[in-house]
Amino acid sequence: MPLIAPSILAADFGRLAEEARNVVAAGADWLHVDVMDGHFVPNLTLGPDIVGALDRATDVPLDVHLMIEEPEKYIEAFAKAGADYITVHQEVTDDLEGLFQLIESHGAKAGVAINPDTQIETVSPWIDRAALILVMSVFPGFGGQKFMPVALDKLRLLSGLKKRQGSSCLLEVDGGINPENVKLVLDAGVDVVVAGSAIFGSGDYPGTIGAMRAAA
Repeated sequence: MPLIAPSILAADFGRLAEEARNVVAAGADWLHVDVMDGHFVPNLTLGPDIVGALDRATDVPLDVHLMIEEPEKYIEAFAKAGADYITVHQEVTDDLEGLFQLIESHGAKAGVAINPDTQIETVSPWIDRAALILVMSVFPGFGGQKFMPVALDKLRLLSGLKKRQGSSCLLEVDGGINPENVKLVLDAGVDVVVAGSAIFGSGDYPGTIGAMRAAA
């Protein structure tokens, strides 16, 4: 069964702890935290204090996605706040191994993400090294965007490579996923499904998460 990771960017921030607890009670496996710096993407979102609040409010893994430039400056703070997975973008670094080592030195698991227009060959060599590879199915920066099918071929290629090499790397997808299209990414071999608006905007967290699981 896939892991379902609701993106708290789509939650009601006036009731963030309650929203987090409710979505976990509804069946969420992880919580996905989108961190944006207003430079790498045209939006500004969350810092380590929010991760710390979520860590205190819930007991599920926190999946922190750093959509930021110079992630090396912030990795320690997010790890200390409670991040279990920290994912950096391939597009912002020439030293992915160095970032992985930094993340792991602070006790978190290291992931790498790619945008829809980034070639899969930039991350496929990391299938045996990364704990997680995140394929974006929208351009990062804002929630509520429409799913881009270009992600499917990337997921299929990575899934095939993962099987051939016996890798334990988790394949994650983020962007425009909902109960109507989730089967497409599941059939492509994804392990972790991130969904924001589809879950938090539904008014029925258990029903929406259940529908996404049923597609598997």
